[in-house]
Amino acid sequence: MRFVLALLLLLIAPILCAQDPAHAFDYDASAPLDLQEAGVEHRGGVAVHDISYASPKGGRVPAYLVVPDGPGPFAAILWGHWYWPNSEFFNRREFLEEAVVLAPAGVVSLLTTGPGARPGHVNDKNPMSEQQVTDLIQSIVDMRRAADLLLARKDVDPHRLAYVGHSYNAEVGGFLSGIDKRFKAFVLMAGPLSDEVDEQSDQYQQFRQQVGPEKFDAFVAKYQWLDPGKFVSRAAPATVFLQYASQEDFLTPARAKQYAAIVSEPKQFKIYEAPHALNAEARRDRIVFLTDQLGLKALPPDRVAAIPDLPQPPKPAQ
Repeated sequence: MRFVLALLLLLIAPILCAQDPAHAFDYDASAPLDLQEAGVEHRGGVAVHDISYASPKGGRVPAYLVVPDGPGPFAAILWGHWYWPNSEFFNRREFLEEAVVLAPAGVVSLLTTGPGARPGHVNDKNPMSEQQVTDLIQSIVDMRRAADLLLARKDVDPHRLAYVGHSYNAEVGGFLSGIDKRFKAFVLMAGPLSDEVDEQSDQYQQFRQQVGPEKFDAFVAKYQWLDPGKFVSRAAPATVFLQYASQEDFLTPARAKQYAAIVSEPKQFKIYEAPHALNAEARRDRIVFLTDQLGLKALPPDRVAAIPDLPQPPKPAQ
């Protein structure tokens, strides 16, 4: 149960945000990116740059920039990792192998590490703490700034930008889809996309009772505007591909179908026989979708099959 309640802290984060809705996601797009490079690794014709850039909310965003050989113009993909706390891929590494394989198809990729996984971050366990909210707002703004970084490159086609986010960063992508119209396509993997849907669950109501109904309901009423469903319902004209897993305790197939009903058209939706990490079938479908949406070169099936699966760790200790 504690694990479920910890997940719910992430799900309710948007409704706890005490920010002006008109300015919550504002940032200075003209400020210097202050791009810094710590090193580069060459993998055949693909360069993996270890970089960081300045966050508009303070500190630096660690990232990998994956660049193919050639002058371009290339498509670009922004990747957001999951927040499974005891995973070794709770950082920018989750999609690195996938990005390296996609590079020869004509893709520049940027893979960021989110605020909650950065060095020095200490999680506040208070269930009504606004730290989770502050982190979420920073995640969204940092991703918008990441799009700035990609689109500032002369080798990137500004009309072929996509976002791929898993779990927590699928929710971030839900917000981005309604806020930032520079993206042509979104892949949202196994993430919460509607507070209104989540509020109907038994787990959510149990959490409400634990926190205190009066205190909890006051926050919900005041900050109802910051619901990812209100944003992902306005994702058009971008195409959204929703990928969910069948082996979930909270993000069940039934709940996933409710999320899908909220997302604007055009969209695709599929449930996989897999845990929260998803599987090779989901990865193949994701690459086919991105190839179609971004006009990429087709990859040999054996290259795609060689991408390693994301390990599904056990649930954290109670």
